[in-house]
Amino acid sequence: MNTKPQVRFQRANFVVEDIDRALDFYEGVLGFDVTFRKGHNPESYSIPVFEIPEGAELDFAILSLPDQPRVMALSGIKNVEHLPYPRPRRSAIVLDVDDPDKVMAESRALNLKVYDEGRLETHDGRIGREIGIVDFDDNLVVIYLIPEAQ
Repeated sequence: MNTKPQVRFQRANFVVEDIDRALDFYEGVLGFDVTFRKGHNPESYSIPVFEIPEGAELDFAILSLPDQPRVMALSGIKNVEHLPYPRPRRSAIVLDVDDPDKVMAESRALNLKVYDEGRLETHDGRIGREIGIVDFDDNLVVIYLIPEAQ
């Protein structure tokens, strides 16, 4: 009997220019840990699927959270021009955080764009907080908190 699900979500991936700089946010503020890192590989499948131009230097990191292994990846691409993303934004990751005020303060300390806080109302009527943060490479991270006493 086949017990493998038809589809299993593996991880999200953001393209960044400099993984070390990106980790100031993803590790230092959000609490991810680097569980795997690989430098440039000229045979990488990322080159054709991300349409990476010749001459680029790649870096790759897989990030984990406690009890959530390998849920995020960063693909570093150096030596090419990184153009601004078109608007409206096309993707984001959404993270449930236990202390949005701390995340917002630490993000601002890194000079990241932190949007004004919004009121979150879930599909089942719970009320919470949601805040958008833009990383160093124009990737959108939305954090939220729904108080448990609802």
